[in-house]
Amino acid sequence: MKTLQIPVGISARHLHLCQEHLEVLFGEGAQLHPVKTLMGGQYAADERVTVVGHAGRKLENVRVLGPLRGATQVEISKTDAMFLKVEGVLRDSGDIEGTPGVTLIGPKGEVTLETGCIVAKRHIHMSPEDAKNFGLEDKARISVELEGERGGMMHNVLVRVDPTFTLEMHIDTDEANAFEVKSNQVINYTVE
Repeated sequence: MKTLQIPVGISARHLHLCQEHLEVLFGEGAQLHPVKTLMGGQYAADERVTVVGHAGRKLENVRVLGPLRGATQVEISKTDAMFLKVEGVLRDSGDIEGTPGVTLIGPKGEVTLETGCIVAKRHIHMSPEDAKNFGLEDKARISVELEGERGGMMHNVLVRVDPTFTLEMHIDTDEANAFEVKSNQVINYTVE
């Protein structure tokens, strides 16, 4: 048996936009302006929007992540979903069919989504080399233990393998608060 360490990243509410919605929200010909590099060619953009739920409740200054995608997707926590009064549908990123919609308001316009608002499932990004070291494959589901005063087990953690990924487990703010996990904290995973 060997124990390997995985750093944790806490994923706050954010969204991914398609080109059409970017231009409606920020104006014709708009482009995203990267402010922080993330893994796998992704980045946090300077652009932010307001997310409006069914009851008119708003989450302001929600950051856009780039690059652009084929479909717009809003990622929030269960707590955010309760505040917005939308169903907090737990999904893998990119799986938006049958999810609730919200309205996005930008400086130049607004977009009402029919679908696309999700609570992202916890997951671990890793390179093929990391996957080999861990004895795991893409789309595996594993359990990990978080240590500390409020530590515990997290089950059904999705493994995502891609050559552009850097080893990191992503959890949302609700999960981080429940387990008192800090960003860049490491967790142990035992390989038998």
